[in-house]
Amino acid sequence: MRTSVNRPPTPDAVDTQAKDLSLQDIISIKLIESGEKDRLMELLRERLVECGWKDEMKSLCRQYIKKKGRNNVTVDDLVHAITPKGRASIPDSIKAELLQRIRSFLASASL
Repeated sequence: MRTSVNRPPTPDAVDTQAKDLSLQDIISIKLIESGEKDRLMELLRERLVECGWKDEMKSLCRQYIKKKGRNNVTVDDLVHAITPKGRASIPDSIKAELLQRIRSFLASASL
């Protein structure tokens, strides 16, 4: 069945699209729409700077570049080499704080 260009989709089509969203998608949309995602990202940046994580990552990047040679490293190489170390070195206290903030948001948003 073809849809008309001038006619909006039927309610059944809209319902089908809503059902296709996973819980993760719905949470992500709510976080973005409310502006909470931006607030969480800013909190994360602040906490990572406070605990020295950012400086540690900067140091790892410099070491990697020095080891491989300045002209032999691309941004993609650097990202692939540093990302696993960076993720693993985020303090558990920061992860717990963010998780608690997300849970509080979800409770207040009734999800």
